[in-house]
Amino acid sequence: MSKLVTIYGGSGFVGRYIARRMAKEGWRVRVAVRRPNEAMHVKPYGVPGQVEPVFCNVRDDMSVAAVMRGADAVVNCVGVLNELGKNTFGAVHAEGAGRIARIAAQEGVASLVQISAIGADADADSVYSRTKAAGEAAVLEHFPGAVILRPSVIFGAEDEFFNRFAGMTRLSPVLPIASGSTRFQPVYVDDVAKAAVLGATGAAEGGIYELGGPEVKSFRELMEQMLAVIHRRRLILSLPRFAAWLVAFGFDMLQAASFQLISNKVLTRDQLRSLKSDNVVSEGAKGFSDLGISPVSLEAVLPDYLWKFRPSGQYDEMTNSARNLRNGA
Repeated sequence: MSKLVTIYGGSGFVGRYIARRMAKEGWRVRVAVRRPNEAMHVKPYGVPGQVEPVFCNVRDDMSVAAVMRGADAVVNCVGVLNELGKNTFGAVHAEGAGRIARIAAQEGVASLVQISAIGADADADSVYSRTKAAGEAAVLEHFPGAVILRPSVIFGAEDEFFNRFAGMTRLSPVLPIASGSTRFQPVYVDDVAKAAVLGATGAAEGGIYELGGPEVKSFRELMEQMLAVIHRRRLILSLPRFAAWLVAFGFDMLQAASFQLISNKVLTRDQLRSLKSDNVVSEGAKGFSDLGISPVSLEAVLPDYLWKFRPSGQYDEMTNSARNLRNGA
């Protein structure tokens, strides 16, 4: 275990999968997070002492440099979906990414991987997408050989996409969504981790890779597939644009009125702007095929973690079988 990787945001949804895979590759893994005491779940990914959570604030040069010292590779997974306090889109996605790349170049780090997002565009309506693009530009300015990964919506056991909507089905017979016709190309979190490991270990050429799964589906179609997996019938209500904007505005104002004590985890106005554009791999873009990775399908993974939202949970298949036997009799 002579080589060291620093993973910023390494305890989060994507970061933990990268940390686990880097540990399996035999690397020492330094997981840089704001709250190390809440990141202890990463320690068992390797042998004792191999994976260690450490404190870091990506808004501070000294903090970023301290946890990078001695690293052979750096992966930046830090990102926010909603601005809270000083963690604005600009401070995290643009300035934070640029800071990490600049210091990585100064420290002589061999490889850098930046986790961005499909839709990163300097001219986008969404601030999230514009700052992701600004972060990419800053990374390439300081570290031209960086590997930049742009995943579509990411799914996996800890995701905030399918888990959130599946949870809503327990509370209401109606499942409201915004921009139901917007297309996505969902990508499995461990496939993104595989790509990141190739970049961190130097096995992938520098450049931008857009990562999408084998299926392209509309928002509505994804919800229909989710409902089929959890064995529930719900009315999928695609909100008109104006109604969705009112919902997003209301929750944004609630967050502001509570002085951010209540976080808007439902729908923000910026997320609504992002939903105007399809979230799929661009034609001609480098992707999984260039990395030698065959992406996993939704069908192969969703039942493994969404079963808990079924009416009888893990016993739902047994309940259905018993019901079918009675009906047959």
